[in-house]
Amino acid sequence: MLRYTLRQLEVFAAVADHGSIASAAGSLHVSESAVAGALNNLERAFGAQLAIRRKAHGITLTTAGQGVLGRARNLLVDAVDLQLHAGGTDAEVRGSLVLGCYLTLAPTVLARLIEHYGRRYPLVELDFYDGPQSEIHRRLADGQLDVAIAYDLSLPAGLNRQPLFAAEPAVVLSAEHPLAERSELSLADVASEPMILLDVDPSRENTMTMFGAAGLTPSVRFRTTDYEVTRSLVGRGMGYAILVQQPAGELSYEGRPLVVRPLRPAARPVPVSMVWPAALRPSRSVAAMLSLAAELYG
Repeated sequence: MLRYTLRQLEVFAAVADHGSIASAAGSLHVSESAVAGALNNLERAFGAQLAIRRKAHGITLTTAGQGVLGRARNLLVDAVDLQLHAGGTDAEVRGSLVLGCYLTLAPTVLARLIEHYGRRYPLVELDFYDGPQSEIHRRLADGQLDVAIAYDLSLPAGLNRQPLFAAEPAVVLSAEHPLAERSELSLADVASEPMILLDVDPSRENTMTMFGAAGLTPSVRFRTTDYEVTRSLVGRGMGYAILVQQPAGELSYEGRPLVVRPLRPAARPVPVSMVWPAALRPSRSVAAMLSLAAELYG
């Protein structure tokens, strides 16, 4: 007979996600003593310490706790699927899903995917997070995201991936820039021009690697972590940018005209993939998202 319960596993996962007993209790709408008691009972059932409690410093999982967490999440996913499907047909996809997306991909990819998913699977409670790639990786590892859209560059170990498409970096210029008259440009053509660098990984890493591989060093005038600020500075003629994702309209946020010119020789395409923790089996809602993404972008 099992000496632990699914509720105890749910509490343990919440403690791991939130980093403290107080925050986990708030998320579960129970008392702190109930959370502490459930965690204590789970540790007794397993005969192992799963977490280290430090006053004012929250909770840190032990090695045993880290090993239990992935398998506990899988059990909880299966349990939720079983409960939901018992009351419906096999064709229904239910449950919840939190989708992550790298911030520069979000404007051109995220809305379309969310719209189609919500229309096709209305019984799934869908939410999303868009942010830096490093934060996407952290939230996937912590279980705060179920699946994410990211550039397939410098991904950490322990992630499965499903390739979606590849995008080619291009030069973005003000329509009044002297080089805007050309139909295509090389890195050598722009290396001495002032650059507006989108200074977030992996965009920065990819851009600097491109120039390094060509034996060139760009002349960076400004650095920004915001995609639209990059395009606005370019629109005012302060420099050019190398960007991978391009909006449908060729205007800056301020309405100033921009031109996009392909690189020749063409730069290496940047792959975009759906990624999720390899240690976790995708729930039906995640599997449905993977299938839809492949349909829309594959």
